[in-house]
Amino acid sequence: MTFTGRVALVTGGSRGIGRATASLLARGGARVALCARNTPDVEAAAQALREAGGEAIAVPGDVADPRQAAAAVQACLERFGRLDILVNNAGIRHDGLLLRMRDEDWDRVMAVNLKGAFHCARAALRGMVRQRAGRIINVTSVVAVSGNAGQANYVAAKAGLIGFTKAVALEVASRGITVNAVAPGFIETDMTAGLEADLQRRYLAQIPTGRFGRPEEVAWAIGFLASEEAGYLTGQVLHVNGGLWM
Repeated sequence: MTFTGRVALVTGGSRGIGRATASLLARGGARVALCARNTPDVEAAAQALREAGGEAIAVPGDVADPRQAAAAVQACLERFGRLDILVNNAGIRHDGLLLRMRDEDWDRVMAVNLKGAFHCARAALRGMVRQRAGRIINVTSVVAVSGNAGQANYVAAKAGLIGFTKAVALEVASRGITVNAVAPGFIETDMTAGLEADLQRRYLAQIPTGRFGRPEEVAWAIGFLASEEAGYLTGQVLHVNGGLWM
């Protein structure tokens, strides 16, 4: 896949799926902006891409804040002159059974995982509509379709992303912009590493391929949806889960 001449913004780009996606896009020739809340981590990720021969900038910020999300898009425009690809990957977890879930845990997960994608997409679409071209890829989750006990906030946010993807895809298809989603299963990231060992073993036993996925495998799916070759795909959810949900 070739992305020469294109500019991408990847949220949650300092680690895991986001970092792997930024790396894939940069290797394909894209100029990449990485956005994440942790300033040292996102700067280190951007520096690693530059050392590998890519062109990348770090944009520290919290996409839950509409001003910071808009500033991330603006940073792309000021540095690179355009924005062609938006990957809404930023996500957090605050797990707990619903009966004991605090309002702030619900609100924070919704603010980052769902509302953050809204903030970024709204800001990015202004330029994409003018240039009559663009790709938006939202990273949802297998639990958005399967459900998962103890994650009502996370599941609701990720399921909301699927509906958001389809609605926005309908709004902008006539402008040459596609909007799709990737739904990873259990991937080897810092987020899944935080799961208890017994829970990891239980999930592993349910995966037909017999292993967790790698961030690079999700990045390839995102890269395909961001490519020119995927121009006739929009409003779709691409599942990358080793057969966990069919």
